[in-house]
Amino acid sequence: MATPTLRERRRAAATQEILDAAERQIAESGPAALSLRAVARDLGMTVQALYHYFPNRDALVTVLITRAYDDLADAVQAAVAVPPAQRAPGDADMPRLVIAAEGYRRWAIANPERFHLLYGTPLRGYAAPVDGPTTQATRRMSAVFERELFGDLTDGQLAAIEVPLLSPGFRAFLDGLPYYGSGRLPAPATALLMSAWGQLHGLVVLEVFGHTGFLGEHQAEVFRMSMLKLLEDVRGRTNTAQGR
Repeated sequence: MATPTLRERRRAAATQEILDAAERQIAESGPAALSLRAVARDLGMTVQALYHYFPNRDALVTVLITRAYDDLADAVQAAVAVPPAQRAPGDADMPRLVIAAEGYRRWAIANPERFHLLYGTPLRGYAAPVDGPTTQATRRMSAVFERELFGDLTDGQLAAIEVPLLSPGFRAFLDGLPYYGSGRLPAPATALLMSAWGQLHGLVVLEVFGHTGFLGEHQAEVFRMSMLKLLEDVRGRTNTAQGR
């Protein structure tokens, strides 16, 4: 690859400064308060100068969302990459799915406003580009959890997963979804993945948005217990498939 020119390096540095300032603004005031004018003011530049890097708020928001998804996926991947012997005491034998879920939870708790940007109230007037960078980032996250749920199952076993009877319309919808992992999932596996994701993500949302604060220091224990129960249910359904 060619060495970036001085102009390209300066542009990259300025773009990074703008993104950092925008993330500071989100951390201090929440996603809804994001303003190009405030970002420019924080950096001592004019809004017109900022437009040379981001033509409008939506362009900036798209990059911020993509970066947040990528950081979250990195955190989950880093959690499962830790060798069992190097995990916290008592966690050496913890299933990888639980480790991944707890990596997700830790990132969300440490970055509540960025998590809110991803999963909170949609920003008024913002529409993500169709099949754009934000979509690619969410697919990366989906692929990580799919691997931890189904990585050792064959296509035939995935198709034989036991789930409640799917209506023809829902099955056709699932079959038409874009695929994010290493191959297309059969409809029963996709339905199970969506259900598991809903349970995992729902608990994190409740905690990050302050609805389980009454549990205090026990929130982590409740989350782990729930993830172990979720995994038990998933394995019960996939073990039946593995026997076929």
